Amino acid sequence: MNETYRDARVTYSVEVQGRLVLVENVPARVCIETGERLFSPETVERLQRIILGSTRPKRVVETPVYEYA
Repeated sequence: MNETYRDARVTYSVEVQGRLVLVENVPARVCIETGERLFSPETVERLQRIILGSTRPKRVVETPVYEYA
């Protein structure tokens, strides 16, 4: 079976307490067929520390929000 995942850097997004949080340049394995992203346990732990910690963000962006009606 051929390997369908490749190493990549991705932008991780999550909603925390009603606010969208983005973390850029996160290492992941990305499926070239489906776009599914896999993160190592170490990466997940670091994402949690970054998102829930008190580190100031690198920058803040304005994000439009639409409703699918």
